[in-house]
Amino acid sequence: MDAGRLPPVFGFLKKRRRRKIREGSFPAECIAILETNLGVYRLLPPEDQRELQEHVMVFLAEKRFEGCGGLEIDDEIRVTIAGQACLLLLHREPAYYPSLKTILVYPSSYLAKNPYDADEKSHRLGESWQYGPVVLAWDSSRRGGKNAFDGHNVVLHEFAHQLDQMDGVADGAPTLGKGEPLDARKLKYRSWALVFSREFECFERKAAKGKKTVIDHYGATNPAEFFATATEAFFEKPRQLKKKRPELYEELRSYYKQDPANWAKSNSA
Repeated sequence: MDAGRLPPVFGFLKKRRRRKIREGSFPAECIAILETNLGVYRLLPPEDQRELQEHVMVFLAEKRFEGCGGLEIDDEIRVTIAGQACLLLLHREPAYYPSLKTILVYPSSYLAKNPYDADEKSHRLGESWQYGPVVLAWDSSRRGGKNAFDGHNVVLHEFAHQLDQMDGVADGAPTLGKGEPLDARKLKYRSWALVFSREFECFERKAAKGKKTVIDHYGATNPAEFFATATEAFFEKPRQLKKKRPELYEELRSYYKQDPANWAKSNSA
């Protein structure tokens, strides 16, 4: 049974359980971890900080963390990764990444097989599987959380893939306008397709020529990677993205229901 399409009674029980979790108190030591390892946390207004805490509590209650390569999982690892993953859920009806059960965490970059070529291996910082785990390198996850304005964040990247994959395909177009009237949803998808296709083609040309861009050149790989790297830029270089690619920024602002260019004004990075 699709975890995202439970019968009404199960959906009601899940919502009630999550509501009780969110009503709980967030430990002071976990707040300290967010303040230390999530660079944007102090920039968020108090109501957003509390909402993030609530999402983190649900996330930690529902997801399992496993250490790999000798890494022992502790609260710092769990809260640091959960805080970044849940940043993508603010101001929306959160689904909490329904197909995800496990986060595998390595101490640093790890060697993984190419899923399309069993003989090829490469060092990776993270990966996201539609019906499997999210895999992350801890040192990169912590560094990406602390340095909130360098444009690189492996946790945001991989969990953007999770959002993209929720509709069953990784194509750079996540589910839009959930719960809205059909006509409104069609308009959102039409706008998203027009803007993202145009922006991706422009980005591909610039990346091929080696031109400097706000979005990491890895985004030129395919539309799914473009969405993930654009998400990194949206949260980590919002003012630059808004200035250089205003239409792209607006689509992401509408989807994430956040405007990080506003709370990033105090940082000139």
